[in-house]
Amino acid sequence: MGESHTPPRGPARPDTPVAHNARVWNHWVGGEDTYEVDRRVGDRIASILPVVRDIARADREFLVRAVTYLAGERGVRQFLDLGAGLPTADNTHEVAQRIAPASRVVHVDNDPVVPTHARSLLAGTGEGATDYVEADVRDPDVVLGQAARTLDFDRPVAVMMLGVLHFVPVTGQARGTVRRIMERVPSGSFLVLTHPTHDAEVGGASQLPAREFWNENATPSITARSAGDVAAFLEGLHPVEPGPVPCSRWRPRAGSAPVVPQYGAVAVKP
Repeated sequence: MGESHTPPRGPARPDTPVAHNARVWNHWVGGEDTYEVDRRVGDRIASILPVVRDIARADREFLVRAVTYLAGERGVRQFLDLGAGLPTADNTHEVAQRIAPASRVVHVDNDPVVPTHARSLLAGTGEGATDYVEADVRDPDVVLGQAARTLDFDRPVAVMMLGVLHFVPVTGQARGTVRRIMERVPSGSFLVLTHPTHDAEVGGASQLPAREFWNENATPSITARSAGDVAAFLEGLHPVEPGPVPCSRWRPRAGSAPVVPQYGAVAVKP
């Protein structure tokens, strides 16, 4: 078991009448840590937008490829995973520590259900370290302050923001959040992100009915953005080839990858 900082145990979390993204996403990728309302809303979304499970799988596979690239080819040994969600297969720390057992990883989420599963999330290697921070991505000072228990911000960090920025409805605030976090990490750090889009050329127009249903029946609400908006998150950074593309097309493994209306990108801070 790796070094870890486990949150104190609190009272059992009650069921909730409102579906939450972390649990619905867990349902889409085959996890079991959900409430009935999460499964009901998730299945309804999938009936409106059948490709949603493909998006969820593509997002997770992108995570695996990006972390494998960073830990393997680029020698990154520190990862800050914002919006980590509920633990499933191939969490950031599992992928990183398979390649580099000494990797240090901090997972961050603001879903109050996630801490109840933190013990399984924090299981890592003896050489490395894992931690969990309960915080909101829109409060970078809190996130970074608590993450500093495990990460050395004088050394490069891969900042993972997969499927989280679309929960910040104001684009200026979302950009400001990215900027503030990347200002605090040193040269040689990376930003890794995915983001849903309404761009018609990658099938984004089909998401509108599902997104409207989600925003009426679940939390937090979702804001889709264009390729230009996603590229703007990388301002001041150097994109890694092929740049922002549908996440299924970012350095795919052998074989053809389907296009999904979810952009993915990796960029390095010069």
